Amino acid sequence: MTDSHGKPRKGSAAPDGDPAYADRVYRSVPGVISGVLLLAVAAWLIGDAVLNGTGKTPYVSLAAVPLFAFPVIAYTLRPAVLADSSRLLVRNPWRTITAPWASVDALRAGYSVELLAGGKKYQVWAVPVSLRQRKRATRAQQRGGAEHASRMGMVFGRQTNPVVQGSPDPTRAWSDQVTNVLQEMAERNARRPDAAGPVEVAWCWWVIAPTLAGLAALITVIAV
Repeated sequence: MTDSHGKPRKGSAAPDGDPAYADRVYRSVPGVISGVLLLAVAAWLIGDAVLNGTGKTPYVSLAAVPLFAFPVIAYTLRPAVLADSSRLLVRNPWRTITAPWASVDALRAGYSVELLAGGKKYQVWAVPVSLRQRKRATRAQQRGGAEHASRMGMVFGRQTNPVVQGSPDPTRAWSDQVTNVLQEMAERNARRPDAAGPVEVAWCWWVIAPTLAGLAALITVIAV
């Protein structure tokens, strides 16, 4: 059971005796911020073109709205990782991967975070790997002090669902911490009865269809 803030209540436990964990949600804060800024700038530019443009300009601008807006949403606002006691759900720009813990072979963080499940490999867009952050974490580890943690690393760690309880570890990059937590969840929950089943992959048609429609409309407006 969880309290009103979505955190496990003290003393609560899963049926098998293990501690009950609230759902974890991970996403890139800089990605979300950049997406909001891009949409705001695009809205201003397109609005100005529609109101003040001449000839085909207003129609071209309107036709370009879904062609621009939906991919931006797909790559910045949509990506997220959601995990609970039974499965891992990865929202990528164009697809959603649902992997019960028993089907997860491994999670690894190299130049990108990858999910190995059901004999296939999937990239995890919501947890980007920052080589700069890794270098800063390595320096902090070598110097042995939390005071050397980068500001960006702290921003990454302080999300709605932190990587670990308390302060983030300044000696490890955020992507590496998330990967480690998810790998531990996979190992801990793989034997649960409700964690069995195949990997399911679903295309995000509410993003794909408007993007294709916008492309067709833009081609039509330019060609006419």
